Amino acid sequence: MWTQRLMWIAWPAFLMAGVLEMLIFAFVDPSDLHWFGEPIGLSRQGVYTIAFFLFWGVTMASSAITTLLSFSPFEVNRCPVPNGERPEDCRKHPSHA
Repeated sequence: MWTQRLMWIAWPAFLMAGVLEMLIFAFVDPSDLHWFGEPIGLSRQGVYTIAFFLFWGVTMASSAITTLLSFSPFEVNRCPVPNGERPEDCRKHPSHA
């Protein structure tokens, strides 16, 4: 179940990172970029790589928040421990087996 949700997060984020990469660098030349007034000391491929992973991370965070918000109250509040091994605070709701 968690691997499926991880793919719900990672795959769309990967695709959108690729789209963002194409859109941004269609208009921006990586050799013209500056950081605190100094030119970036990376090759174009280095800037492309760092930007892609940055875009992927941000879009993964967005997808993760969306996935988190899609959880039902049962999924959020259920106790994942089997009945016989549950701590006292999980015994309050026996219907959440």
